[in-house]
Amino acid sequence: MTAKEGNFVCYDNLGICCPVEPASFYIMEREKKPVEIYVFIDPLCPECWSLEPVIKKLQMEYSNYFKITTFLGNEMRSLNSPCGKQYKSIVEEMAKSYNETACRTGMPCDGDVWYENAMTTPYSAILAIKASELQGKAIGSKYLRRVREALFLHKKNIASEDVLISCAEKVEGMDVGEFAKDLHSEVAKKALHGDSKTTKEMDVDALPTMIFFGEDVDEPGLKVQGLYDYNVYVSIISDILGKELQKCPPVSLEHFVSFYSLVAEKEISVVFDMDAEQVKKEMKKMQLKQQVKEIRTKHGSFWRYTGELNE
Repeated sequence: MTAKEGNFVCYDNLGICCPVEPASFYIMEREKKPVEIYVFIDPLCPECWSLEPVIKKLQMEYSNYFKITTFLGNEMRSLNSPCGKQYKSIVEEMAKSYNETACRTGMPCDGDVWYENAMTTPYSAILAIKASELQGKAIGSKYLRRVREALFLHKKNIASEDVLISCAEKVEGMDVGEFAKDLHSEVAKKALHGDSKTTKEMDVDALPTMIFFGEDVDEPGLKVQGLYDYNVYVSIISDILGKELQKCPPVSLEHFVSFYSLVAEKEISVVFDMDAEQVKKEMKKMQLKQQVKEIRTKHGSFWRYTGELNE
């Protein structure tokens, strides 16, 4: 027997309540969960960007077991100050890293951005993301995504204040005027300092890193550095809880694409267990219904939702 309760569907046979749509993830975050995951990322890091499909799939299938707290780091802090002759070599290294990571992981990011719109103060972008979080976790998460799309897909200089405000204008529910005020506020700086302090306290020295905590406060968290197969993360949560996890039924592909508005084929592939050919086939069906538009990149396609969600 199942029953719908607001943003969730509860399954008596599974003993769990699952989100009706991705927006419900943020409502579920307010509840007490047996597992907490600290996710440490640099928004400009291509390897961290490649973690996105895994995070989305965990939320889709097992969000009733855990909540996520994101901490921002700055691995490219050397660019925040003049680096003279080193600048050219840093740009070349970053461009190469972006392209190699895209080829290896399937998550598109274009290294040409470092030649076309190289960033000189990445700190500005990271501070802007903390400023967006002052309007709530859901707004902050959506804004983080828009900034990453601007960088990895549209090849924008996300150190530019104009670009950062443009990203804010694309986030539904965000007060852009308030965001512009918070961009250089002491509150945002203090929040970012808090992230740096936690990163140091947790001995996180490489990004991305995920730390898994159970309910026993005397047990240290399990640190996982780098990018691994999805099932590794599921096994960790299962081991912490000491039981097999019950998977939520899948949210529809249309709900998924509609909520995120712009998704990479790699994200669809991972979240819905489809190979590349299946993804193309399903998205072409949606395209024929004028629900999505394809955006092709050097390292794969994104799909933008253009239709109206059929409830």
